[in-house]
Amino acid sequence: MRIGVLDVGSNTVHLLLVDAHPGAKPLPAYKEKTELRLVDLLDGDDAVNGEGVDRLVESCRNAVSIAEDKGATSMLAFATSALRESSNGAEVIKRVRKDAGVDLHVLSGADEARLTFLAIRRWYGWSSGRLLCFDIGGGSLELAVGIDEEPDVAVSLPLGAARLSRTWFSSDPPSDDEVRALRKHVRAEIADVVGKINRFGAADQAVASSKTFRSLARVAGAAPSAEGPYVRRLLKRGDIADLVAKLAALPAAERAKLPGVAKGRAEQLLAGAIVADAAMDLFDVPFVDICPWALREGLILRRLDQLAGAGFEGSDEKL
Repeated sequence: MRIGVLDVGSNTVHLLLVDAHPGAKPLPAYKEKTELRLVDLLDGDDAVNGEGVDRLVESCRNAVSIAEDKGATSMLAFATSALRESSNGAEVIKRVRKDAGVDLHVLSGADEARLTFLAIRRWYGWSSGRLLCFDIGGGSLELAVGIDEEPDVAVSLPLGAARLSRTWFSSDPPSDDEVRALRKHVRAEIADVVGKINRFGAADQAVASSKTFRSLARVAGAAPSAEGPYVRRLLKRGDIADLVAKLAALPAAERAKLPGVAKGRAEQLLAGAIVADAAMDLFDVPFVDICPWALREGLILRRLDQLAGAGFEGSDEKL
């Protein structure tokens, strides 16, 4: 069966279609993303503005059409921090349901962390032992640690790269004072949960997912995506510390020229690097493995588990 996943994030609306088979890993069949940047389409009251709602509806309507054309039989549609924390999120979801025929499910931050952890666990397997997982999104940072498929603890912090860039930087590149202030804020937020996570024991392997970490690893010299998902990619703590200084000196247009940095992500990459640096330092992680699977794959895997438990008879979430 072919399953569609529609991910409405702070930066993009991302459609992923996978071919699913009992007992086998989901195989990607098609993907498409739209740079929507909902986090930049909020008004002064943190409500998605009219343009943002219209663009989101059109993106969802287009995703449904593509999924139908590509033979998908079901759709899992979800939204993360951009709608979760917007003051008119409920109204936006109703509009999307009415005008695009898509029923968006808003994930909690803890659910984001749990589902991402599941995807990472399945990718690395039981031999990886206790996993410590980091994921930097546009609106939030997810942290999770555990020995099983369900993490012992899952935490979400409002430290997404797009959110921080929008609220803490006023110039391009930002001033030294703005960078220092953001660094102080990020480290205080992460330090507040370190004890809660570390009390479950030291991790055997630290893993990072998300576009931000992949871009940072690529700038630091990791293999390009064209070499495939099975090439090991690492981001070292020493490299990320150097990257913060390098990125802070560059305007967004220059960051976009770096390997692996998309134009739409260049503006927020510095904030993402500051978060990555703080997380790796405060958790005393010398390096992280970059996982090609993240939240979308976790949602698919959870759905496949549910279908397997029901005899794999198919989804009632029809297109």
